[in-house]
Amino acid sequence: MSAPRFAIGIDLGTTHSALAWVDIAGSDGEATVHGTLPIPQLTAPGSVESMPMLPSFLYLPHADEMPAGALALPWAADGQQAVGEMARSRGATTPIRLVSSAKSWLCHPGVDRRAAILPHDAPAEVARVSPLEASTHYLEHVRNAWNHAHPEAPFDEQDVTVTIPASFDPAARELTVEAAKTAGCKALTLLEEPQSALYSWIEASGGHWRKQVQPGDVILVIDVGGGTSDFSLIAVLEREGNLELRRVAVGEHILLGGDNMDLTLAHVVARKLAAAGTTLDAWQMRALTYACRGAKEKLLGAAGDAAQPIVVPSRGSKLIGGSIRTELTAEEVASTIVEGFFPRVDASARPVTRVRAGLAQLGLPYAQDAAVTRHLAAFLGRQLGALAELEGFGDPQGAGGASFLHPTAVLFNGGVFKSPLLADRMLATVNGWLAAEGAAPARLLEGADLDLAVARGAAYYGYVRHGRGVRIRGGTAFAYYLGVESSMPAVPGMEPPVEALCVAPFGMEEGTEAELPALELGLVVGEPVHFRFFASSVRRQDAVGTLLDSWATGELQELDQLSASLPPEGRQPGEVVPVRLQARVTEAGTLELDAVPRSGGERWKIEFDVRGERQEA
Repeated sequence: MSAPRFAIGIDLGTTHSALAWVDIAGSDGEATVHGTLPIPQLTAPGSVESMPMLPSFLYLPHADEMPAGALALPWAADGQQAVGEMARSRGATTPIRLVSSAKSWLCHPGVDRRAAILPHDAPAEVARVSPLEASTHYLEHVRNAWNHAHPEAPFDEQDVTVTIPASFDPAARELTVEAAKTAGCKALTLLEEPQSALYSWIEASGGHWRKQVQPGDVILVIDVGGGTSDFSLIAVLEREGNLELRRVAVGEHILLGGDNMDLTLAHVVARKLAAAGTTLDAWQMRALTYACRGAKEKLLGAAGDAAQPIVVPSRGSKLIGGSIRTELTAEEVASTIVEGFFPRVDASARPVTRVRAGLAQLGLPYAQDAAVTRHLAAFLGRQLGALAELEGFGDPQGAGGASFLHPTAVLFNGGVFKSPLLADRMLATVNGWLAAEGAAPARLLEGADLDLAVARGAAYYGYVRHGRGVRIRGGTAFAYYLGVESSMPAVPGMEPPVEALCVAPFGMEEGTEAELPALELGLVVGEPVHFRFFASSVRRQDAVGTLLDSWATGELQELDQLSASLPPEGRQPGEVVPVRLQARVTEAGTLELDAVPRSGGERWKIEFDVRGERQEA
């Protein structure tokens, strides 16, 4: 393949997807030639328009629902499904045929993500798709849009970066890689969304970012999107007279975002209708939720509308116009969203957990506490010592009795913060925490495009990987550990204790390998076994080969238990083969493990597949 001309960045979002590009050959240093791709999509049957973003919705019409040619696109005359704006709008009236939040399902370890489970509450007669397939559809759509606009520069010959939440575990990363490769991404890299937002801010500054930050700054990136909330900390260092950016921490994966807000508003409106004598069924509640999304975006915008009409399709024949009509006011939105999701809390606040019912419907594992501010307080408190080992920082955060890591600057990302009301509340809350501990207020880094920053930052990162521009250092966002069963005599009723072996330290760079020094393990081959994996965002000191026989609560989080049956390669089934492990972080940002025997040429590769399992290569 010839050298790519363009670095393409794709924001594969929960509610919107976008594509941006940088002309590698036409750019010079931090002065880039860049842009975004208007994406042709159906806005109504037979009507195609180009829009800045592609709503991440897939509509699965009934076989007789659309006339011939109604789903045609510039690159396909025989479409069977609708992706984008028409999918979103039509799904508001027929929600049982609408696939949404595929990205959240893609990282849900409790379901088979290859299985056709979406829409997850659709009746049996409705055709379904898997979370992997839905994500592939969105990526295929932006690939076709690119090829339609740039036939001289085919998509599969360009350098492509796809963004993911910083908190995605290795299984979710592998799922995203598979979806992207199925959609035609050959030269693929993954990039964390908060880092991508900062890259976009750097590029947009035209080289002036160095005047807005200085050595010793700690940038807090708060990313609240349609489906997730992500927090990252990036330190500003000075190396040989130059400023260097280093990612020092990321938060946990929190399924909390605009989707939760839409559902909350739907319940507000439903209670108002119930008080007037109108009760909605489950089908109408889904339609109401989609209607509230559009009203929320308008009422929280800078224009400050007083109210927005809400129309819910009716299943009865007695209502005029066949629909239920009401409105959602700006006051209702402000009191519900601001106080419900961004309450003023102390820095000592932590997310509230509740005792759960023994049985629950299978759905997305949403955060139990809706307060973004409480989740952020917990993150900053947990990362109090994150800067201790950085040159030039020492341990200033621990001086004076600080209870949380003090950021000096804040960068917002995600469509939620298009609302000045929410952005101001979030910044005021953080600065209230800082003031309570005698610290200077954090300043806001302005100029980010909250809709397109992630895609633009991803394209700029692709350009940086070709040796241009400014790179954020950081490597893996977690340290990863493999569970090793201890050798002990059989004890009735007691499982052998498990130790945690560090196979990839915090910050391990992409494209690097590490061999566990002087440590041999027994690998069971030829019969089903399971592997236990753990991750830590706080144990930064552990090197490859560190073996933990105990750890404090919250230090390690267990990931999916991964099952596999490794081929015996001429050995007896159940034989224990002495091996050494090698870990590698791929260029795409995924983690691979190789088990190499003491003798012989075999090599067993343990890697994630889309069911959250590990399989041999």
